[in-house]
Amino acid sequence: MQRQDPEAWQRLLTTYGPLVYHWCERTGLNAADSSDVMQNVFLAVSKSVHKFKKNRKSDSFRGWLWTITRNKVRDFCRKQARQVADAAGGTNAYAELAAVSEQLSDDSMSVTSPREVSGLLHRAMDMVKAEFEDRTWNAFWRSTVENEPTAEIAAHLGITANSVRQAKSRVLRRLREELGDLPNL
Repeated sequence: MQRQDPEAWQRLLTTYGPLVYHWCERTGLNAADSSDVMQNVFLAVSKSVHKFKKNRKSDSFRGWLWTITRNKVRDFCRKQARQVADAAGGTNAYAELAAVSEQLSDDSMSVTSPREVSGLLHRAMDMVKAEFEDRTWNAFWRSTVENEPTAEIAAHLGITANSVRQAKSRVLRRLREELGDLPNL
């Protein structure tokens, strides 16, 4: 993704913004704080996206994004803790913020639930659908999502079975480009 490509940034925000926001909320941040941290996450991403590399098979964009999110939540909590510690009676609030920071050391937060994966996938499908002819999309959808037999789809759409398989392959390849690190895609 190019830093100067507004369309790519819009796709990134549309696809991953809800996930980053959800991660922030899962740490216990309220809606306003989650929004603030999410902005800081994407600011950091904009400055360093050119550095993202998949050096190992296990490396993923989502994992890299989780690391940035975790660090930005920690930064936020540290900043809040300093402000609370300076305020009168801030000990309880400080302890709550410290608990959030402790929770962030648990990498299980980075595990994406089936619901989160489904949300990512649906947002990506909404974005790429317009790139394909209706017949191509229908062949993909019916074969992949509705799990209909290839021959039945081909007969209904008036195309060959091989065309159905090609349509499925083309759409899946495009989705992998958009969300390459999702398992089972």
